[in-house]
Amino acid sequence: MTYESYTDTIEVNGTSILYAVEGRGKPLILLHGNGGSHNDLSTTIHQMAHAGYKVYALDSRGQGANAPLEEYHYADMAEDVFQFIEAKGLDKPAIYGWSDGGIVALELELYNPGTVSIMAISGSNISPDGVGDDWLMRMKEENPNPAPLTKMMMYEPNIMPERLQRICIPVLVTAGEFDLIAPEHTKLIADSLPYGELRIVEGGDHGNYIYHNYMMGNILLEFLKKHGY
Repeated sequence: MTYESYTDTIEVNGTSILYAVEGRGKPLILLHGNGGSHNDLSTTIHQMAHAGYKVYALDSRGQGANAPLEEYHYADMAEDVFQFIEAKGLDKPAIYGWSDGGIVALELELYNPGTVSIMAISGSNISPDGVGDDWLMRMKEENPNPAPLTKMMMYEPNIMPERLQRICIPVLVTAGEFDLIAPEHTKLIADSLPYGELRIVEGGDHGNYIYHNYMMGNILLEFLKKHGY
């Protein structure tokens, strides 16, 4: 089995998606946050590839190297990832999503149960007020005509906590000690998942332990190995 490292594009769900592939072994999908690209997770990509995984890191629709769109919805992004998994013939891959990427990972498994075998999410929310009512009110006041990606964050996602009970796989839920996501909201997500595991990163904010940092990769490796993946 050869070690692979390349980028390519694929047509899924009516849109073109750029993705990077690195490594060999069990498949692992990585999803970045709002307005970012797979390059935001480059350290984690290399780390996981060298640990023995075949990493597929996607630029979400309309972001990164993909042409921008006029409208965004998490459900569409979840369908993009589902169709990508199907097109690539990946058998129950692991998935990790940061911020918006975590929302997409949750919705992927809610809409298509059993697609992935194990999941980790960081700094994610299941409703706009998970970021805090003050933030939401300020965003609406300051953005009467919000950009499409901002608008999505202001009005989505809308996942009822009880729906998370349908996700019957191990899910690691992480957040920074000083994350944008309210601590009680992060705990609600972890507690609502049948096999949820909560980890708060001391000194962490929304991304300093993830963006070009080995810490999240180490946490992810520990979690995957714990569950035999």
